[in-house]
Amino acid sequence: MRKHHLERDPGLYPAPECEHYDTGEPATPPSQPSSAREPGTTITTAASDFGQMLFDAKKQAIYIWESEESITPECYDDCAEAWPPVLTDGAPTASGEVDSALLGTTKRQDGTTQVTYNGHPLYFYAHEGPGEVKCHNVSTHGGSGGS
Repeated sequence: MRKHHLERDPGLYPAPECEHYDTGEPATPPSQPSSAREPGTTITTAASDFGQMLFDAKKQAIYIWESEESITPECYDDCAEAWPPVLTDGAPTASGEVDSALLGTTKRQDGTTQVTYNGHPLYFYAHEGPGEVKCHNVSTHGGSGGS
């Protein structure tokens, strides 16, 4: 799977590989707690070493899988363990410079609702804490991509 951060316009910034880019927040392993599934999951923007990119309300970096060419998620099993989907129980909420017209949702095989942006399902990286941007422009889980 090749993951990229999505900027607001929504272009993509390249980076060489998974690296640690600390934005000053303490590192805590991300999870998909029930609070991440509250109605109206907030998607916002914040500055990073790659420019403006998407985050959730807890400053967890958000990624897309470029080989997913539609809103239908293809990341399941071990892929979804490494790249947990951004879930919501209601309509996602735009904050910062997020274009609310580009936010949407799609159903996953297990019946949960995943947030999409500009037609791409959104994911977290399981080994990042809030404010961290470790994996950007990375190939994994058989995906290929480009921007």
